[in-house]
Amino acid sequence: MTVLLAGDIGGTKTILRLVNSENPKKVKNLPEQTTLYEKSYSSQNYDDLVPIVKEFLKEAKQELEQKITVKNGCFGIAGPVVNNTSELTNLSWSLTGDRLEKQLSLERVNLINDFAAIGYGILGLNKDDVCTLQNIEPKLNTPMAVLGAGTGLGECFLTPSSSGHYHVFSSEGSHADFAPRTQLEFELSTYIKDKYNLSRVSIERVVSGMGIGAIYQFLRYKYPEKESEKLKEIYETWKREKKIDLSAEVSKAAIEDKDALCKQTMEIFISAYGAEAGNLALKILPYGGVYIAGGIAAKILTLLKKGTFMESFKAKGRMSSLLSQMPVHIILNPKVGLIGAALRAAK
Repeated sequence: MTVLLAGDIGGTKTILRLVNSENPKKVKNLPEQTTLYEKSYSSQNYDDLVPIVKEFLKEAKQELEQKITVKNGCFGIAGPVVNNTSELTNLSWSLTGDRLEKQLSLERVNLINDFAAIGYGILGLNKDDVCTLQNIEPKLNTPMAVLGAGTGLGECFLTPSSSGHYHVFSSEGSHADFAPRTQLEFELSTYIKDKYNLSRVSIERVVSGMGIGAIYQFLRYKYPEKESEKLKEIYETWKREKKIDLSAEVSKAAIEDKDALCKQTMEIFISAYGAEAGNLALKILPYGGVYIAGGIAAKILTLLKKGTFMESFKAKGRMSSLLSQMPVHIILNPKVGLIGAALRAAK
C-alpha cells in the first residue's frame, strides 16, 4: 500500500487528504486511489503548513488505528509557484518543497498552482462529477482545456504525451485583454477602466466573482431606475461594510428570477464567460474536452444550462464549426483540486 498526502492550500482553509494509491494494471491507466482520511483546517490559525500536516497525521493515525507511512505529497497552492517554491498570496507562509520534505520526512513534495491541481483532477473525475453542456465524443490524444471563475479567473490546459498520460500547463490567459462584443460591453469596459483608473481591462475583471459585482455596479449606474429596493439596500450595506458578498447576492436573485437588473448582470457575465471559454478553445483546440471549474459555475448551473453560455462559446464566425466538435463540461465536484493533487503525488 502506497500512502500519499494531498492538499488544497488556500488563504481561508487548508484541506488535507490521505490517499491509498495502487499502481494501474495497464500503463495508460490512472492509479487506483482510495481516500483514507480527510480533514479541513483554518489556515489563519497556523503560521506554517508543517504544524497542520503533523497534526493531521497524528489525528489520522488515531482515527485509522494504524501506523501511517506517507511516501510523497503534493499541495495545490492558491498563488504562484516557481521552482517548487511559493509565497502565498493571502497568507504569510513561505513554502518550499525541499523544506517540507525534510520537516515532514517525505521522499518527495510537489507544490503546484491550485488551478494546475484542478487540471490534473479532471483526469480522475467520474460521470457524476460533471454536467455536460455539449455532449460530443472526445477525440483521443488531443488537448483539454480548463477555465474557472471564482474570486478571480483561472485557466490551464493539458496535452497528451506519447505514453498516453497528460501534462498539465498553467496559464495566465485570464489577464489577457477583455474584448467587448456589444455596445453595452464597450460601455462596461469603459466604466471599469474609469472606476479603477486602469490603462486596460483584463478578462478577469469581467469573468470572475469581482466581475459580477462590477457588472452590477455598471448597470445600476446606467439604469438607476431599474434597481430594486432590496438590492439597493444590499448594495449600500456592501459598500459601507463589505460584509456582504455582493456577487453571491446578485447571482442568487438572478437564479430566483426576482430582480431584472440581477438577471441582466448574470446574462452579461455568462455571455462573457462563454466567449472566453471559446477563445481559449480556439487557441488550444481541445477536442479532448473543455472543462468549466471554479466556485461559481456549479452554483449558477441552472443559468449556464439556459443556452447563453454555449451560444457565446460557439459564436466565432468561420471557426464556429470547430467549437461544435468539442465536449463541454461543468465540474460539479468541489474536491477536484484534491483529486488532482493526489494524482500528481502518485507521479
